[in-house]
Amino acid sequence: MKVLRTPEDRFADLPDFPFDSHYLDVGDGLRMHYLDEGPRDGAVVLLLHGEPGWCYLYRHMIPPLADAGFRTIAPDLIGFGKSDKPTQQSNYSYQAHLNWTNRLFDQLVLNDVRLFCQDWGGLIGLRLVAWW
Repeated sequence: MKVLRTPEDRFADLPDFPFDSHYLDVGDGLRMHYLDEGPRDGAVVLLLHGEPGWCYLYRHMIPPLADAGFRTIAPDLIGFGKSDKPTQQSNYSYQAHLNWTNRLFDQLVLNDVRLFCQDWGGLIGLRLVAWW
């Protein structure tokens, strides 16, 4: 699979975005970006964006949630934001997004998740919280 990776300097000096980036391998040679703020032992709040957004959408929600004691996870779906972008349209499917995002749940051991989502984040997130 041919993949594009946006250089980090393209995201330099974004307003109201002081967060540390984290990455994980979701298979198929793809790297998914996510934010992980707040206490690691806090109840998990997962923020899933839709199209054409990325985790920057939630930049004003993350600090109050983290300050309230929630572990706040905000990934960039594959193809968006700081996550890798497959170049072929045929690489994108609902099932592929479920599989990639399921690996986030698995690798971060996310259980008992409180989900806040919109657009495609809802289609993907609601299915995954039902699985987990």
